[in-house]
Amino acid sequence: MALFSANGLGVLRHRNFSLYLSARLLSALAVNMQSVAIGWQVYAVTGNVYDLGLIGLAQFAPFFLLILPAGHVADRYNRRTVITCCFVLQLLCGLLLFLLSWAGLKSIWPVLSVLALYGSARAFMMPASQAILINMVPPESFSKAVALNSSIFHVAVIVGPTLGGLLYLAGATTVYVTVAALLSISICLMLATRIPPQQVQREPASWHTLLEGLRFVWSRPVVLGAISLDLFAVLFGGATALLPALARDVLHAGPAMLGLLRTAPAIGAVVISVALAFWPITRRVGSWMFAGVAVFGAGTIVLGTTSNAMLALAALFLMGAGDMVSVYIRHILVQVETPDAIRGRVSAVNAVFIGASNELGEFESGVTASWFGLVRALVLGGVATLAVTGIWMWRFPVLAKMDRFPHAGRES
Repeated sequence: MALFSANGLGVLRHRNFSLYLSARLLSALAVNMQSVAIGWQVYAVTGNVYDLGLIGLAQFAPFFLLILPAGHVADRYNRRTVITCCFVLQLLCGLLLFLLSWAGLKSIWPVLSVLALYGSARAFMMPASQAILINMVPPESFSKAVALNSSIFHVAVIVGPTLGGLLYLAGATTVYVTVAALLSISICLMLATRIPPQQVQREPASWHTLLEGLRFVWSRPVVLGAISLDLFAVLFGGATALLPALARDVLHAGPAMLGLLRTAPAIGAVVISVALAFWPITRRVGSWMFAGVAVFGAGTIVLGTTSNAMLALAALFLMGAGDMVSVYIRHILVQVETPDAIRGRVSAVNAVFIGASNELGEFESGVTASWFGLVRALVLGGVATLAVTGIWMWRFPVLAKMDRFPHAGRES
């Protein structure tokens, strides 16, 4: 195990792990650049915050329908191959968005159709990418690998929106061409990656096997509490979909500021994830998790009550930092508690909760903003997040009182 030193960066010495992280970095960079271009295009065409919510709904609907079968695929087939195929489908989406923009976008419905295709790719991507990480590193280095994996992802979330906003000044087609190039490189990197054999599930697909992950989660109060907390907290507190309206109507800025707003949470997240790579959380796990969600909710309230760009960026920074703590703890809990043979299906259940909180949360934010106004929607979302935090601490005391991760003795 000399390749995996106690230093948080030791896992990067493993060639295949580094190739995987590089592919993940470039694909995440592409997706975040693309999201800025799509949000700005849609709002420019319609000027309606409700349509910003439709962006999330278009991705979530196919995701929700396909995610449980996708978990079975991640257990039955090679996870590296599944991820590579998802990158190819994302590349196709980027090329279709380029063609739509080049032809002159007059309606948002073609874009929503492409996003439904993207949501399908994401459904198969999430279980495989969540389950594959633990196959690539020894158990004692897993918490550090989780932190580094999150750090790499959030670096892309930092750079991607800003770069996407700047490239959008040259036109949406410029953004989509760049997205296609980055995804092409990601595909090549994944093809060069070699993953140790996984415990492949040979049992034929059926309702019994598809629901195995759900039964497992339901039987583990710690896992159920962790992923359902994220579902409801982010569902009510999701402000990402409203950032184009916040940038243009409240801060009176353009796409470059939108890129900065999308970047700020990632900066907070990457600062925390880098710190966690060197100083992993080992005590008071439950308290740290609930504190992270509470910080996320408080930051959402601040975001909804300010018209100052710097304060809005600071609030988004804190939201990203708090969310990173929660994500880190939840990911470790889910993966170390799950047998490898069903890890894809359990990751699929986790992905349902994440997808619902993100894409469905974006739709919820768009609807509430159209009903109550942008500012009230943000403030109500933050208050609801804090309420969920308190209710879950009462409902899942075993999680709130958890001191150490299960099997913590295996950590170095």
